[in-house]
Parts: sequence; C-alpha cells; structure tokens
Amino acid sequence: MNIQNFINGKFKNPISNEWIDNYCPANGEVYGQIPNSSKTDVEKAFKAAKEAFPTWSQTTFEERNRILIKISELLEVNLLRFAEAESIDNGKPISFAKAIDIPRAASNFRFFGNAITQFSSESHESVGQNAINYTLRQPIGVVGCISPWNLPLYLFTWKIAPAIAAGNCVVAKPSEVTPMTAYLLSELLNEAGLPKGVLNIVHGLGTTTGQAIIDHPEIKAISFTGGTSTGAHIAKVAAPMFKKLSLELGGKNPNIIFADCDYDDMLVTTVKSSFSNQGQICLCGSRIFVEASIYEKFKIDFIEKVKQLKVGHPSENITNIGALVSKPHLKKVLDYIEIGVNEGGKILCGGKQVTVDGYENGYYLEPTIIEVETDECRINQEEIFGPVVTIMPFETESEVLQMANKVKYGLSATLWTNDLKRTMRLSNQLQAGIIWVNTWMQRDLRTPFGGVKASGVGREGGFEALRFFTEAKNVCIKY
Repeated sequence: MNIQNFINGKFKNPISNEWIDNYCPANGEVYGQIPNSSKTDVEKAFKAAKEAFPTWSQTTFEERNRILIKISELLEVNLLRFAEAESIDNGKPISFAKAIDIPRAASNFRFFGNAITQFSSESHESVGQNAINYTLRQPIGVVGCISPWNLPLYLFTWKIAPAIAAGNCVVAKPSEVTPMTAYLLSELLNEAGLPKGVLNIVHGLGTTTGQAIIDHPEIKAISFTGGTSTGAHIAKVAAPMFKKLSLELGGKNPNIIFADCDYDDMLVTTVKSSFSNQGQICLCGSRIFVEASIYEKFKIDFIEKVKQLKVGHPSENITNIGALVSKPHLKKVLDYIEIGVNEGGKILCGGKQVTVDGYENGYYLEPTIIEVETDECRINQEEIFGPVVTIMPFETESEVLQMANKVKYGLSATLWTNDLKRTMRLSNQLQAGIIWVNTWMQRDLRTPFGGVKASGVGREGGFEALRFFTEAKNVCIKY
C-alpha cells in the first residue's frame, strides 16, 4: 500500500517520486511505501498552510470545537480499523492499540476542542494609574509538528490538536517508521469539515522532510517528540531563527520501591510500567530500585510475573509483548543486553530474541530483567527504549535519591510508599517533570507534561500546550 502526502486537503505523491519501504515488524516484510518528501513538498505544504491561516485564525472557538469534536467522533467510529493499522505498522498488540493508542488520540481532539472554549486571557487593573492591561493570546501562524514511532497516532494528535485548536495551521511529519495511522487520519479531515490547508501531513525521513520543516524560515514554532540527540540538533538549527520550541525527549526513569508499599498493587503495576508497548514508552520505569529488606522477595515474584507474559503476534488476543518496531531497533536493544552482561550484569529473565511460528522474520524479544551491582553501568545510564529493565537494592532514602537523580534525563519517576512524609520529601527532590506515587501512567490531560535536563524543553498538555501555540500580546489602555 502506497501512502501519500496530504497537502491542501488533497492526497499527493512526492514531487521527487522518491519512496521509502514500510516494514511490518511482526513478519519483517515490506507491505507498502511512503514518500520521502523533499524541501519542495514541504514548501507546498507551507504555502497551503499560510494561505489558510488568515481565515482559520479568525474562526470562532465554537467552530473549531465543532470540527475537533467531529474528528474525535470519526476516530471512535473507526476504532478497530485504526487499531489494526497501528498494530500492523508498529508491532504492538492490537489489544493495546484498541485500549490505549486510538482512544487517546480521539480524546486529544475532544480535550483540546473543549479546552479552547475555556482558554481565557488575563487583565490587570493598574490602580492609581487610571489604566487597565489585558493580554491577548494570538495564534503564531504556521507551525511544525514532528512526532515519534512508539505511540504514533497518540503522540501525533497530542501536538496537532492543540495547534489547530489555538488557530494555527500546521505542517506535520509523522515518523517514517510508523506512518499509517497519520495517513488514515488524513482521510477523516475533509469529512470532519476541517478547511483545506489547516493541517498538512508530509511523510519522509528526518534528514530530509524533518530537516526541511525545521529549516523553513517562516515556520515559527516546532513541537518535537523523539530522541535527545535529535532534539539537540533541532535546537541548534532553530535558535538562530528564534523559533519557539517544545522538545519532549528521552527518559531513563527510576521506579523506587519501599518496603511499606502496597506490595501486590506495586508488583502488577511494575510489570506494566516495565514492559507496556514492548518497553517503548518514554515513561517506562526502566531502572527499578527496591528497598533491601524486600529485594529478594520482589526479585522472585517479579521474575515469576514477567515469565508469564506472552510474546507473540500482535493480532493474537493472548499476546502481551508484540514485535519491536524495526530490525535496527531490535539490534540496538540486543546490543545493550550484551553491554549489560559485559559490564557484570546478571540476566534473571529473558534476554533472547524470540521466533514466533509463522513469523520467523519478525522483530520479537523476550522481556528482560538484568540485575546490576551499580547504577554507574551504561544500561542504567543510557536510554534503551525496549523491553529491558534493571533491578538493584538500596538501603537508605538518601542513597536511592542520589541514584535516581544521577542520570542526565529527568522525565518521570515512580515512587511506591505509604509514608506521607517520605512522599513529600522525595517528590520535592526527585529531578523529573512527572512524579507518580503508588501508580503509573495515570494521566489527566489538564496537567503539564514534560521533563527536565536532557528530557526536554517546555511542557505539553492542558493550557500549557495552548500557551505554547500562541503568542502573548499585552494591551495597556489609559482612561
């Protein structure tokens, strides 16, 4: 199946006629092609967006709300079709895509469609100066949105929904590894009544299509989710042009378990936070620190639970762990497992590639637990982004806090304890943008999302996203 760009409300082939093979992770076979769009394709998308902006930016909040809600409803009607496409394209279990990816994508449009109707400006009366100040929040213009492969439609819509809700027009690039659901979304936009040119979707490599978007002098803001090194490159290119930047980057998140936790709840949730989506979620708790007094019990119980996870074809209902997203990514994860062993780590569970009957060329890997003696090892410091976690014991609160904060990343942290004072202390001191206490991945779309240090710049979610996609203008009137 050949995917096309969506520019000015129409499907178009790449002008250069350059194509990229699209692989199915479950069987390793090419099942279609996508455009490798050039600078010329991006320019056409920009011109369409620029032409649409004056009218779209002046539409009422109620009209934008109506269109975004309609897109949300169409996604819900087409839930199974989109979930199947996401599973085929990404390798994740279809059950995961049905329960998480597609419903959340629909929720993103609904949330920001409603949020824009509640997005208010501020006013300040200057007492004694006979003046009043009020602040306008105005759309930026044409913005660029670049999303990753791990939660393809989920994170694609997390960017484009607030951008168009705020009155901007968008040139968007989904990951070239998982382009299918963004393409299918294109089919719904005209049906929902979104004006031509408001959202333009161009496919291609980061080095070609993505580079053309960040290079464009009139695309005034870039929202990017992906690797830290790519984020650093984008910042380097964008800074001299004074573009607004929102960068949601890597994570190496600690999962800190104290002996006073609700043990059974912790154990079940820790399996999820370790291996959901094949561990390919930037929020996965890949570094597990367990208080020494319960460490041996946890190790036995955790291994038993993980060994029960079924690795299999994504379409099977009994599958817990599907295929990794690509052959190069599978090799990267396997290389890290080897690095961990060479550094003295002990594989307690998994660690090997899996052959699934009938799909021998698929990218399958056992969920892997590695016991490490020190948090200084590479597999405890570098992002693996796969079904691999490390575990080690700790003795004191101060010790585990130091280890948790030692990495260059600071996206999220999970804390398991029923000690309120400890909760308050550690939540205040952990260097991360998101702290979960006695839970994981429990999200309220109104809250700010993002990290510190090498995990990113800026925040997404709620009014934070609408603030990013608008410019503040203060008006002072003397009376």
